[in-house]
Amino acid sequence: MHPYRSHTCGDLRIEDAGSEARLSGWVFRKRDHGGVLFIDLRDHYGITQVVVHPDRAFFEECQRWRSESVVTVTGRVEKRSDETVNTGIPTGAIELFADAVEVQSAADPLPLHLAGDDEGPEETRLKYRFLDLRRERLQKNIILRAKIIASMRRRMTEKGFNEFQTPILTSSSPEGARDYLVPSRVHPGKFYALPQAPQLFKQLLMVSGFDRYFQVAPCFRDEDARADRSPGEFYQLDIEMSYATQDEIFEVVEDVLHGIFKEFSDWEMDAAPFVRIPYREAMLKYGSDKPDLRIPIEIRDVSDVFADSEFNAFASVVKKGGVVRAIPVKGISDKPRSFFDKMVGFAQGVGAKGLAYLVWEEGNIKGPIAKFLKPEDIEAIASRCDVETGDVVFFVSDKANSANAISGEVRLKLGRDLDLVEKNAFRFCWIVDFPMFEYDEEQGSVVFSHNPFSMPQGGMEALETKDPLDVLAYQYDIVCNGCELSSGAIRNHRPEVMYKAFEIAGYPQEVVDDEFGSLIRAFRLGAPPHGGLAPGVDRIVMLLADETNIREVIAFPMNQKAQDLMMDAPCEVSEKQLRELHIKLKLPEEHKSETHVPIDVKDHS
Repeated sequence: MHPYRSHTCGDLRIEDAGSEARLSGWVFRKRDHGGVLFIDLRDHYGITQVVVHPDRAFFEECQRWRSESVVTVTGRVEKRSDETVNTGIPTGAIELFADAVEVQSAADPLPLHLAGDDEGPEETRLKYRFLDLRRERLQKNIILRAKIIASMRRRMTEKGFNEFQTPILTSSSPEGARDYLVPSRVHPGKFYALPQAPQLFKQLLMVSGFDRYFQVAPCFRDEDARADRSPGEFYQLDIEMSYATQDEIFEVVEDVLHGIFKEFSDWEMDAAPFVRIPYREAMLKYGSDKPDLRIPIEIRDVSDVFADSEFNAFASVVKKGGVVRAIPVKGISDKPRSFFDKMVGFAQGVGAKGLAYLVWEEGNIKGPIAKFLKPEDIEAIASRCDVETGDVVFFVSDKANSANAISGEVRLKLGRDLDLVEKNAFRFCWIVDFPMFEYDEEQGSVVFSHNPFSMPQGGMEALETKDPLDVLAYQYDIVCNGCELSSGAIRNHRPEVMYKAFEIAGYPQEVVDDEFGSLIRAFRLGAPPHGGLAPGVDRIVMLLADETNIREVIAFPMNQKAQDLMMDAPCEVSEKQLRELHIKLKLPEEHKSETHVPIDVKDHS
């Protein structure tokens, strides 16, 4: 028999009764029932109940075992009596009567208790992540992640894509988030950067003649954490295609994502093709470019209704170029005053000066602004918002960008609080037709709106003849349940068009040549039309695992301060290491400590 196990802790069934077996695993739970010791032995595959009778020489030793000690038990498999069968686990029809035991690793007292419902403080969970990962839920999440990535690779390969690896040490990028910098030992004063994404490399692969590329790629960005964003590093399904239209890219991604979500969930979802929503329409209807389509609330524009109304608070905003957004909700006219007061407070908390509302009751329309509106104003609002008796309409007024953002937050809050969010469903959409440029009021100039390397719709002609704020880009996002999975674009592969786009945004040609020289040089030597995107692996797994925090689907995550509490990273390094890298530290006063003295490193160049 194998020295550690003949079976896993999830293998044994009723047909194994009467045979000898050997199991190894962690002591999960212990129960002493009338002198007989029952131990739940757990490994990666499941749980088996072990029975230790008091006549065994090792009985007292087993009583002293601490939870999470690793032990090996050899014994007889016995059928449980009908009244003791545990239907909650696959091995619940049998138990293992111990004949011999061996302790492989005795555990100290635990900082976390794995058998109860209390998961413990997050700081402790992250410090002892290897212990936290023994929980069944996290084991399932990490295995789900592995299976999803394997499915991604299989599906991409079947579609004729090849996986290529791109460099981890590269040059710093002037665009996007902050880089993680790596000092060079052999080139004093110079730094590598960890890639924020393989963006330039995958485009250069297309210029190199490879037609369909993908990579499950690590990316590194020095940005703050969110519930759906891990600080430091993340993984994405990086995709690029040559000679591909936007529609063809959508078709590939829809097929891959639809297949993955169907493979790993039985929730309802729309079949491909996914709905496409122009950016400006999304900002108006949902107040966001990552709309949660599970919420049946659509925002309406009613600026014209209030422009000449007697409600001066809104009329004055509209006359100054602002807008009024209406948020209609069905069948909530019976809500108490406290509900509306709570919504007003919430709106103010996300930046609104206030939140007006009208309530349509049987034969009566009431609300704080009702007295300021003429009957024809109210009728226009009702028509615009498809209002019936029992409905309520909330109103936000501000500059367009602020009004959109506030209305979007109010919409989400109403969806959650009123339990309007569709359950057990994945709702995908594409956000398309992003504006190429926007006006930055602080700078007083036109700047890039999103991705400066996307191809403008209409090409050079559009850049030369249109108002820059009217130029749209071949740029797109894919969104699921209000979570942005990816941004992508048809790339601008023509140097003359790129120069013109950057010129409009205030960058002369020499700046483009200096900052993006490798790309421009490549494009001057024959570049195919190409495009792609990169859905986030972590977010896909988070959705399929039905988790609300991305840390629950990452084996070894950082905390919100970008610290790895388990490995104590980031950490101080030795004076010798700093000297080799030609680095002299100059810490802010609040970060200085007696344990780390700055070194005056001589120039070795």
